[in-house]
Amino acid sequence: MQILSRIAIVAVAAVAITLGSATPASAQATRTWVSGVGDDVNPCSRTAPCKTFAGAISKTAPGGEITCLDPGGFGAITITRSITIDCTGTQGSILAVGTTGVIVNAANVNVLLRNIQIQGANTATGNGVRVIQARNVILDNVTISNFSGTGTNGRGVSIETATANVGVQVINSRILNVNNFGIHSNPSAGNVVLEVSRTHILRGGNSAIALINATAAAISDSVMSQNVGAGVALQNANTSAQLTNNVISFNGFGVANGLGGASTMRLYGNSLFGNTVGVRIDAGSVFTYGNNGIRGNSGNETPTQPSTGTQ
Repeated sequence: MQILSRIAIVAVAAVAITLGSATPASAQATRTWVSGVGDDVNPCSRTAPCKTFAGAISKTAPGGEITCLDPGGFGAITITRSITIDCTGTQGSILAVGTTGVIVNAANVNVLLRNIQIQGANTATGNGVRVIQARNVILDNVTISNFSGTGTNGRGVSIETATANVGVQVINSRILNVNNFGIHSNPSAGNVVLEVSRTHILRGGNSAIALINATAAAISDSVMSQNVGAGVALQNANTSAQLTNNVISFNGFGVANGLGGASTMRLYGNSLFGNTVGVRIDAGSVFTYGNNGIRGNSGNETPTQPSTGTQ
């Protein structure tokens, strides 16, 4: 009887040890890691990193961070929780062949993408980043390039939300050689607050920045150049933009306002040159603070009137 009792005690202890060790392994971590030589069966720890962003996000707690350990292509990802993905100093990238690099699709999530390259490899399907649902999305030092599609494809950043007060910030970034819009904001409902700062949008097949519906934008210290469409285009009456200290050059239009309704644009300290038309106004108002350089365009249209504090 004593021998059997001892065996039973040892067995129970072994089960307890097994269960106790299984819990941490299955728990989500607040910080996980990816590596070019990792494996998605790993726990995504620093010493046992995952291979892809998609593999790491399921093991990362909401509000946590995925960090790149070394250079690598870490695959396209759909984000459905608050998360930071940071590849500072590692040349972390996403090779999105025939797909979208990053999709953000969950209500009330906060997403930060930092120091990532998203490469479309000139395939006709997919976009750099799609924002379908979110509370706030930040692109910080992100490079998006070579998406060659048309229609709903070929865009650098596509904002398609349907809730109120969605924030999108594009900071210190580059959108290059996309065959459609660089940044396209067209929420189906609600509204978007867009901020673009210290960003280059170059050689696009449509407008660099297009605000189609329910978007208010602050665009500053950026370069929009060599785009087939406009540097900045506003469409409907519920769109508006403040442009401050930008260089807008060699586009089809420098700025285009009111393409579908009476939108409002304000210009402060911008340089518009080398465009086929400097300022196009179909409807609405383009206000100037009187300190813009609008010269050397094939056609120069005068902004509507001086801006005051009440406009």
